[in-house]
Amino acid sequence: MINLKNTLFEKKLKVTPQRLKVLEAVYNISHPTAEDVIKYIRKRYFDIATGTVYKILETFVEKGLIKKITTDKDIIRYDGILKPHHHLYSLEGNLIKDYIDEELDKILQEYFKHKKISDFEITEISLQIKGKFNK
Repeated sequence: MINLKNTLFEKKLKVTPQRLKVLEAVYNISHPTAEDVIKYIRKRYFDIATGTVYKILETFVEKGLIKKITTDKDIIRYDGILKPHHHLYSLEGNLIKDYIDEELDKILQEYFKHKKISDFEITEISLQIKGKFNK
């Protein structure tokens, strides 16, 4: 279990109830939008200003606590998993699931290591694999 207070403290962020609840929501909801985070907090705890949630999410992205993911429909979602992984994206229902595959990571790293794209430094490789989930 992740200690949310320590996570904020390690990034030199003031520990506030709002920040704790936003971080909890990102960790407990799979790839939430800001609206998903707001609904989660309002159902469980207290009313929170929409602007506060957006500001906290941006701070978390800037500090490297979470990542932004943009879908084909330009919907911004947030991801609390920072270790290398990819995403399975279902066009039906706009669902995103994590896909962790170390072998694929190695193949991609080797490919781009030898490809040498001029005037570009790769800092991260993350695939979005599109399809539909079989039920």
